[in-house]
Amino acid sequence: MVTFRDPEKAQRWEDTIAELGSAFTGPVAQRGIGVIAPFDLALERELWRWAPIDVSLHLARTPYEPVPVSLDMARLVSDSEHVAAATRDVLHVEPEVVAYLCSSGSFVNGVDGERRLREAICAVGPPDAVTTSGALAEVLRRLDLRRIAVITPYVEDLTTKLHEFLAELGVETVASEHLGLGGGIWKVCYRTIAEHILRADRPEAEAIFVSCTNLPTYDLIEPLEKVLRKPLLTANQLTMWACLERMELPMVGPGGWHRTIATGASASPVAP
Repeated sequence: MVTFRDPEKAQRWEDTIAELGSAFTGPVAQRGIGVIAPFDLALERELWRWAPIDVSLHLARTPYEPVPVSLDMARLVSDSEHVAAATRDVLHVEPEVVAYLCSSGSFVNGVDGERRLREAICAVGPPDAVTTSGALAEVLRRLDLRRIAVITPYVEDLTTKLHEFLAELGVETVASEHLGLGGGIWKVCYRTIAEHILRADRPEAEAIFVSCTNLPTYDLIEPLEKVLRKPLLTANQLTMWACLERMELPMVGPGGWHRTIATGASASPVAP
């Protein structure tokens, strides 16, 4: 109980409490997701848009590497020792799951490499771990998708590694577009990304995957799914879905496919 010498101040305080009521019982209790991001991540704001109000994201980064976005960079940012060290940096705030937020770093060493990344994270002590490419694999399996188109901002040889990862999963890449960028990926405008998505679409593609957690996609998902009439899977969306799934929390944000999974529906993941 707060006491005031000034009766007028005491009355103003009582009036404020009466006016605001339950506001003073907050803040909303938070549940945490630890996020291990590459040093060049510039889309924290987009990532937060996928988080429910009662979920906080606790970010750590891998060490800076003076290389362009490339095969070399993907291997450097997925170094197990660096990933383990970054995981330790977020453990004190007790995340329920730790996510390795990088498409290329989690597919560059194949399916076994993705598994080793999760093992390196879990060895440090969090209850569970996910990776961006592991989340992609899980959604492809849950939706029984076997033929997809892909769009990446990468150079050709790194994009080829994504094709190889998908092939290991038994998924065929029926079409592929890449932007050939070595940096500044977060600066690509929505129009450019949308044009590449539409260019990559094929009638036989059951879904389209947009790779890279540094490529902005949030506001494109809903309008393009209406045009494409098929799931549009994006890197940050997939990663957050995998985390929330393990926390038994509903997904927020655009995308028809995650509502299909949540309801257990067997129909097309995107409504006509």
